[in-house]
Amino acid sequence: MSDEEIAEVRELLRRAVTRNDASAMRTAMGRLFDGGPEALSPTTEYELRHPDYVMEMPQSGERIRGREAMRRMQEGYPVPPTITVRRVTGAGPVWVLETVNDYAGDIWHAVVVFELDQEGRILRDTRYYGRPFPPEDSRAALVERMD
Repeated sequence: MSDEEIAEVRELLRRAVTRNDASAMRTAMGRLFDGGPEALSPTTEYELRHPDYVMEMPQSGERIRGREAMRRMQEGYPVPPTITVRRVTGAGPVWVLETVNDYAGDIWHAVVVFELDQEGRILRDTRYYGRPFPPEDSRAALVERMD
């Protein structure tokens, strides 16, 4: 992303926080993630994070403190996933993003809780990951399939 595009995404994030604008948040997340693995840029994401940024993954017990550490982790990651945004919901400084992450055919569902400051910078995100699993036969008559 160019500096101008990063500024536009930051403005969308600021509007989401200060005006409870879900449309702005959906647009910002789309610009960040809808371009496949090539769209995920450690540099772009670095620019959107607060200097005191923290990322947590409770399932693995990992915490990354600081946007520089996060950028280094992303730069060292072998192949970023293709991310499909399913849902964005929230208000004020807290937003939840539901995604499907495709790591070269290895599919994971993710929920990310974003906490932003008043300028639209990402202060914290907490990530939860789960693999798909087959439905239980015992509830087959009670459910509809989501595809």
